[in-house]
Amino acid sequence: MTTATVSLSTEDAESRTGRYTSPIAHAGFSGQDLIAAARRLSPLLGAGASARDQARTLPHAELDWVRQAGITAARVPKAFGGPDLPFSSIARAMIWLAKGDPSVAQVLIPHFTSVERIRLTGSSAQRERYFAGLLQGDLISGATGELGGQFATDMTTRLQATPDGLRLNGRKFYSTGGLMADRLRVTAKDDSGDTVSVMVPRTRAGIVQHNDWDGMGQRLTASGTTDFENVRVREDEVMFYSSAERKKRNYQPAATQMLHSTIEVGIALAVLDDAIAWAHRGARPRPDSGVQRSVDDPYVQHIIGNIIAHAHAAEAVLLRAAASVDEAVAAWHDGTTGEALEQALVDASIATAEAKIVCNGAALRAGELIFDVGGSSATLGQHNFDRHWRNARTHTTHDPINHRYRVVGTYYLNQVPPPITMYD
Repeated sequence: MTTATVSLSTEDAESRTGRYTSPIAHAGFSGQDLIAAARRLSPLLGAGASARDQARTLPHAELDWVRQAGITAARVPKAFGGPDLPFSSIARAMIWLAKGDPSVAQVLIPHFTSVERIRLTGSSAQRERYFAGLLQGDLISGATGELGGQFATDMTTRLQATPDGLRLNGRKFYSTGGLMADRLRVTAKDDSGDTVSVMVPRTRAGIVQHNDWDGMGQRLTASGTTDFENVRVREDEVMFYSSAERKKRNYQPAATQMLHSTIEVGIALAVLDDAIAWAHRGARPRPDSGVQRSVDDPYVQHIIGNIIAHAHAAEAVLLRAAASVDEAVAAWHDGTTGEALEQALVDASIATAEAKIVCNGAALRAGELIFDVGGSSATLGQHNFDRHWRNARTHTTHDPINHRYRVVGTYYLNQVPPPITMYD
């Protein structure tokens, strides 16, 4: 792959409210509206997904479809003119989008995570400004992960006070969706060593984005490197959360990880469609099978049944987790405190871990089984069926599944709650 480096214009669109001049969603936008929009977009995304994967063409236009459908504004609170839709509706919508193109769906995860960070740690002025932008189509990318360090969460990116104001310096290796976003939420350490989130326009001077993500799967997430070279940061673009706050459990990690599992469900369902279509149009029965069509071969029927049963089981356990996340969100925002709040948060975390175990397995199993439907001709590059397994295997490495088994097992055996991390 040829690595292209994109150096963006130094002109900030600082004065604009959002990407578009009119709102993409409003308080009356319902969960059913959201799901219907995603369901409508799913086949449109799917029609070009294989070709985009083969050519490594980033889905700029496709993400505009998602924005214009109002999907990116789904979690804006009603107090700010948004629909404030539950995660159970967002999960259903994300499954449809991931079935069409899992890269498009994955780009939305740091976006929705950023929305919750604004809700949880943003000032009143920040909420007013950023939610207004979201209602007019802004997409927010995360820039958090770095290479090096002893632990996966170690970071060297710094927000420093200088005589000329705050300046951001560092390099982020994972910047999912950054090349297609309007704003970047960058995690850094300040001069006191505390973790902060910096929300800056993507086009600000000193930000250099590289289209260098070359993973074997999820090729179109633009999860490449971003350099921050003495980037000017305004005081009101910093969201601070103290060490004490980071040690306190909230619902956002469970919500984020639940949304990650929608990718696997969508992949499994996409494999199912391709496997059924291939059984009808491409697969041929063995002469000793006793049937004239592959769709009548009991072994092919067994494979399709295997894929669909596990895909639908994954979907069910995921939606159970989404409902548990909604309960935790409600408890958090309605003032529930003490043990009742803690239990709601733990329940959401455990349900999400269980869902991740099942969803990961369903996607990886489906991505392998499709090749048992039609033999070696199914492996031809023109069909690109291998993209399903590549996408699933790449995405499931984000959070090693063995940790989820441990978290669930320890909780049920010893009543030990999940650790407080970005994965729980």
